[in-house]
Amino acid sequence: MAGPGGWRDKEVTDLGHLPDPTGIFSLDKTIGLGSYGRIYLGLHEKTGEFTAVKVMNARKTPLPEIGRRVRVNKYQKSVGWRYSDEEEDLRTELNLLRKYSFHKNIVSFYGAFFKLSPPGQRHQLWMVMEFCAAGSVTDVVRMTRNQSLKEDWIAYICREILQGLAHLHAHRVIHRDIKGQNVLLTHTAEVKLVDFGVSAQVSRTNGRRNSFIGTPYWMAPEVINCDEDPRRSYDYRSDVWSVGITAIEMAEGVPPLCNLQPLEALFVILQESAPTVKSSGWSRKFQNFMEKCMIKNFLYRPTSGNMLHHPFVQNIKNERHVVESLTKHLTGIIKKRQKKGNLKPNDHSAIFP
Repeated sequence: MAGPGGWRDKEVTDLGHLPDPTGIFSLDKTIGLGSYGRIYLGLHEKTGEFTAVKVMNARKTPLPEIGRRVRVNKYQKSVGWRYSDEEEDLRTELNLLRKYSFHKNIVSFYGAFFKLSPPGQRHQLWMVMEFCAAGSVTDVVRMTRNQSLKEDWIAYICREILQGLAHLHAHRVIHRDIKGQNVLLTHTAEVKLVDFGVSAQVSRTNGRRNSFIGTPYWMAPEVINCDEDPRRSYDYRSDVWSVGITAIEMAEGVPPLCNLQPLEALFVILQESAPTVKSSGWSRKFQNFMEKCMIKNFLYRPTSGNMLHHPFVQNIKNERHVVESLTKHLTGIIKKRQKKGNLKPNDHSAIFP
């Protein structure tokens, strides 16, 4: 599906100047929640193709930033005029997707729109993306017996995540919020990274960031350290730590430390050794993969490109069978969701062409 009028060629600077979606896309039911907005099942009116549409309320004009809470570390101050934090995040996300969503492990982006509403109602920002029928890795794990995926499925999904990250990192982008909820699966077991609202483009000089952003349980120690000391920094390898935590999530149903409050978890991540799976039933290759992902000193942690050469993901035995069995499992999950009403029965033709 082509995007509207050359959106890939133009960086979005003013959200209010985006085209209106009326007559191009329409919304159906809610299928999920994303950062700052609901996700709807959308329909491309000309082709009948299903999409996923992130919708959030928006303001037409910028708000004064003075006195507002800004999402930077506590040592930084900003003055002047800017969009709200939510709108800045959406603008960041759509510009990154505009440039980098041509990779097979990044969700396809079809365009962004600004829908004007009647007086007294909030205008809406729409971001239209590929519809991934199986939902997120978190959804799939929760709907799997014992809330644990097979090890070869985990290996395959981790490899696909790393491929997407290697693509982003090659373009100097840190995702900064890798977790099961931000990894989607299609009905054919394709793996797609989503939710780039807190992602960051780093400079060509040192490739570092120092803002405290992410989801606590998946957050790398070096990112947490930036909240205490603005002189500290981190790089792309913070995403690799999050891959390791996501691997544990797929194996055990939840990330480590999820029984703790977020602030407690952040303290434990800093003070204690890196987590691993609780059961001894996993292979040594898998355990070593997680150990490499979660080396606490990020200067010694492998990059996403390095991790693609790890035996756990590089040599997936009988890969064709692995993908076929995962696809069969996802088909069952999609049908369960249809029965529960999370997907309309007539979505079947879009999911299984």
